[in-house]
Order: sequence, then C-alpha cells, then structure tokens
Amino acid sequence: MADQTLPDGRPVPHLTGDERPMLESWLDFHRGTLALKCAELDDTQVRTASAEPSALTLLGLVQHLAEVERNWFQRVVGGLDVPPVFGEETGYALDPARGLDEALNAWRREIARGRELCAGRSLDDTGRLVDGPMAGLEVSLRWVFIHMIEEYARHNGHADILRERIDGVTGF
Repeated sequence: MADQTLPDGRPVPHLTGDERPMLESWLDFHRGTLALKCAELDDTQVRTASAEPSALTLLGLVQHLAEVERNWFQRVVGGLDVPPVFGEETGYALDPARGLDEALNAWRREIARGRELCAGRSLDDTGRLVDGPMAGLEVSLRWVFIHMIEEYARHNGHADILRERIDGVTGF
C-alpha cells in the first residue's frame, strides 16, 4: 500500500499488510495527531492547563512524549545510558525559557533517533526495562511498539481535552 495522508496531513495507518509496517504506521499516526493538537497555537496557549487540579498542558505532553521516546527506544531497546531530554524524568515540568518550537524539535529528534535504533531489528529482538517495579525484565520490540501506540493514544485523549479548553477545537 502506498503511504497516504489524511487531509490534515497525518499519515493513514496501514489497514492491511505485514505487522511491522502496520505497527509503525499506527505509531506515526498517533505522533502526527499530537503534532496536530499543537498546531497553530502560541506558547501561552500550550501552557494552558486542562482543569484544576490538573497542571497538565500540551507543552508538558510534548515534553513527556519526548522523554517516553527516549526511554523506550534508546534506553530499553538500544540499551543506552542517556540522560533525560529535559533534565527530569517525566518531562511535564515547564521551563519559562522553553517554548513549543524547542520542545517539538527535541521530540522530533527523539523520534528520529528511535527510528535509527530500531532499523534492522526484528520485532522479536529484546531489550530490558531499566527502572520501575519490573526493572531488568526483557521486552520485545513488538511489545515496545504496542506500548508506544497505547501511550500516545492515551495522551492524545488528554490532548483532545486540552485543545478543546484552549480554543474550542475538537475532533481530528
């Protein structure tokens, strides 16, 4: 199937075909959805929290997902010892000096590095969890892709609510 895009620019996930391209296309669709949720917003808008008591923001989500990309693809799959992207593990903390463009650029660099590390690996190749209650356990690249799709889908739901609060835009 030739790669197709939706009118909003997001890639259409593969509807048929082999497992690896399908998993990668669904992950790319969700990455595209996050970028779309941030489109045409200024730095003040992406710092707007959803609803009290939550401090969750679109900027925080972009930063968090940059950390998630680094953790799963570099630390777990690649076995690399790399520091957090933004100096703290979750990425949610906002720095007054860091705007959306900087966060999006860092997020895109993490995506690109993850793609490099996964190229040529089998879905059955394994890495090790580096922290948390299951530290040291093996996970397959297949599991990491599925987890990343789940992670983005969950956070894109948050992004839907945030975007609606900011300017009323819903859907997509």
